[in-house]
Amino acid sequence: MKNMLKDALILMAITLVAGAFLGLVHEITKKPITQQQEKAKTDAYAEVFKDADHFTVMEGFDTDQALSVLHENNFDNEKITEVMMAFDKNQQLLGYVISVDSTEGYSGDIVFSMGVSLNGTINGVSVLSISETAGLGMNAEELLAPQFAGKNVDQFSYTKDGATIESQIDAISGATITTKAVTEGVNAGLVYFRTLSTGGNEND
Repeated sequence: MKNMLKDALILMAITLVAGAFLGLVHEITKKPITQQQEKAKTDAYAEVFKDADHFTVMEGFDTDQALSVLHENNFDNEKITEVMMAFDKNQQLLGYVISVDSTEGYSGDIVFSMGVSLNGTINGVSVLSISETAGLGMNAEELLAPQFAGKNVDQFSYTKDGATIESQIDAISGATITTKAVTEGVNAGLVYFRTLSTGGNEND
């Protein structure tokens, strides 16, 4: 009985020490991780809106309202997580950086930022978070994102046979699910952009 009690106390002490150590490690690493995530987002803004001088958070952005807009347009697997306003050095609004979270990825969520000019032209797409298959879906940043840049269309589709029109995106070979997730995510971002450019009514 004494040995059992001793072993239990030792085990409890080890658990407490380990818990305290993990808590300490979390506190030490939390700030650098947060800073790195913020830097990644800032770098993405600059990448998708190279003409912008600075960015500010769009006042009044509501994630629930954005989700409602997407649901009304049959985008049930996408979320708008953030909207930034892009300005030039003269404080003129150039457009928006819309961050999208698509839950349709093969191995998890795909999060990216897309820059959209006031006339609806996509300046660029930058992937922030992805965990797709190496050598296939993980190539989304390299193979998919550049295909959206410079295009002004209502919505995109993807093809396995080679894009022939501006609204078509060449699918990544062997990664159709990833291609679909990114393409639908961009389409969702465009739908939400139209609510910004029409004062909240996507149908205007």
